[in-house]
Amino acid sequence: MERQEIIKALKTHKKQPYLDYRLKRFTEDFTDKLFYTLFDVNTPVEENLIELERQFEVLVDLACWDSEKPCKKLWTSYVAKLPEVLEKLNWDAEAILECDPAALSIHEVYMAYPGFYAIVIYRLAHELYNEGLPLEPRLKTEYAHRQTGVDINPGAQIGKSFFIDHATGVVIGETAIIHDNVKIYQGVTLGALYVAKTLKEQKRHPTIMSNVTIYENATILGGKTEIGEKSLVGGNAWHTASIPPNSKVFHTPEIKITTVDAQP
Repeated sequence: MERQEIIKALKTHKKQPYLDYRLKRFTEDFTDKLFYTLFDVNTPVEENLIELERQFEVLVDLACWDSEKPCKKLWTSYVAKLPEVLEKLNWDAEAILECDPAALSIHEVYMAYPGFYAIVIYRLAHELYNEGLPLEPRLKTEYAHRQTGVDINPGAQIGKSFFIDHATGVVIGETAIIHDNVKIYQGVTLGALYVAKTLKEQKRHPTIMSNVTIYENATILGGKTEIGEKSLVGGNAWHTASIPPNSKVFHTPEIKITTVDAQP
């Protein structure tokens, strides 16, 4: 194939809708700057908010293809929510410190816990999701996913004092609802019973009531599934039905141990 033929063939097969990958890079830069603005003591808040507003204008120009949606007006309402978001994140950090005996200080939680970082980016993305900004909230949580192994859809609803320990492999679906003071461990999935495009407008993921603990590799599926308040779901449990408050759900593996004759 000659060079010009290759170029023509590539252009022919490049049939995807308009994709400008600068949006992905700019989202990551914006997210980093916003994270430092909220938490880093050496980052000036006032100056950074001015720069963040400028970056946000670039993002909405790239993300909003519908001229009927006034995306540029989002910044004023979004920045007004940041104090409340930061307050929730401070509660999340305190919950991690209180629940994890391995946490030696609150500084360690803010700077070294991947679960906390994933919650930060989720909460920042969730507010934009609620405003209807397309794609950019998902790019935010995917950025955190790549760094932490935690995949939280920005549409999920998560209450106060949320704790993810160890983080890796956690999946929380778009229509999941998590109430206050919930603790989950690595490998937990809050997912759908099955996937079909016709379910787009329906609640597909479970509801977790307050003060629930879900241990590692547990899988809870279904939009009608509700885990009652103060319940405990043990490791490796597979659950697709609601349970009442104050319940304990365990997976009991069958383990067989046999002895082997000693070799001469």
